[in-house]
Amino acid sequence: MKKRFPLFLIACLAAVPAVLSADSVVVEEIIARVNTQIITRSEYLREKEQLKQEVQQQEPGNADKAYAEREKDVLRGLIDQDLLLDKGKDLGITADTDLIKRLDEIRKQMNLESMEDLEKAAQVQGVSFEDFKQNLRNSIITQKVIGQEVGSHIQVTKEEEQKFYDQHKDELQQPETVRLSEILISTQKAVPGDKAAPADPDAQQLAAAEAKAKDLLDQIQKGASFEDVAKKNSDGPTAAQGGDLGEFKRGVLSKELEDKTFAMKPGEVSEVIRTKQGFVILKVTEHAQAGVPPLKDVAPKVQEALYMQKLQPALREYLSKLREDAFIDVKGGYVDTGASAKQTKPVETTVKEASAKKLKKKKKFGLF
Repeated sequence: MKKRFPLFLIACLAAVPAVLSADSVVVEEIIARVNTQIITRSEYLREKEQLKQEVQQQEPGNADKAYAEREKDVLRGLIDQDLLLDKGKDLGITADTDLIKRLDEIRKQMNLESMEDLEKAAQVQGVSFEDFKQNLRNSIITQKVIGQEVGSHIQVTKEEEQKFYDQHKDELQQPETVRLSEILISTQKAVPGDKAAPADPDAQQLAAAEAKAKDLLDQIQKGASFEDVAKKNSDGPTAAQGGDLGEFKRGVLSKELEDKTFAMKPGEVSEVIRTKQGFVILKVTEHAQAGVPPLKDVAPKVQEALYMQKLQPALREYLSKLREDAFIDVKGGYVDTGASAKQTKPVETTVKEASAKKLKKKKKFGLF
C-alpha cells in the first residue's frame, strides 16, 4: 500500500508544524472529542494551513479551487486519525521497529552520517525532533491499521484486471525504453585534495584503463555476475547499486549508445565502449517495446490501481463504523463530513464545560 508520508525529511518537516513540547501547558479551545482524545482549534487551524501549502505545491495553477474542495474535510481527517490510533491501541499495534527503519531511510536519502545529524536537520527547520518522530509514529500506526483492517480484505479478480486493462489501454501506452546497468573504468580520476579538473589521461593511462575494462568484460562473459563486478570495480556513482542506471527512452542517449543498446535484448552485455569519462560496459536489463504492453507485464500496476479504487470507499465505510462505536462530540459551528447517519450524539450528563481549558499539547499528523 502506498504511504502518504514523504521520504525526504525536508518535505516532512515542511508538513509538520512546530509545536510546543508535550509538557507545555497552554489554554486551548476544544472543537471535538474523540473517545479520550481531544482536537483543539489550533490543531485544526494548523491542519488547514498545511493543506493550503500542499495544494500550492501540488496544484499551483488551481490551488484556490483545490483548497476549497478539500478544506471542508480537514476536521474529518483529524477525527479519522484519532479513531485509527485508538483502534491501533486496541489491536496492540506498535511502530517502534518500523519507526527506526523509516528514520534510517530518511537519513540515508539525505546523505547524513548519523541520527544526530538528522536531529540537527530537524532543528534547522524549527521542528522538535521528538514531535517529528511522534508524527511519523502515528502515520505508521494508522497505515498498519488500514492495511490490517481494510486492505487485507480487498480482493482483485482476474476478470477485474482484464476489464481495467481493456478500458485503460490509452493510459498504458508506453514508448520504447531500455533499462541499463554500467561498469565504468574512469580515465578522469581526480587527485584527492586537488580541486582542479582532472588532467587528460596519457596513452599509458588509457591503455591501462582499457585493459582493465576488457578483463572485467572477460570475467562477465565467463559467468561472473555483472552486478557483483560493478559493485567491486566500477568507478561510476551507480557502483553500490550494481551499476543500475535506470530507464531510458529513445532520443535521450547519444546516437552511438542508443544504436547499440536498443538493438540489444534483456541480459545482453555490450563490448567495451570508449566515452569521455573512460571505458564503459553496458548491460540491458530490460527492453520494453513501444505500444501497449501485454497485461502480464503491467499486472502489478493494474492491480495497484484497482486496489486503490476499492480502498477509498472501503476505508470510508470502515471509518463510519468506527464512528458508530465511538464517543464523538463536535462543537457547534464545526462539521465532521465523515459522520455516520447511525452515529449517536453523546448525551451530556454534567455541566457544559467552558471552551477554554488547560490541556497538554497533542501531536497530530494528517492522514490523507
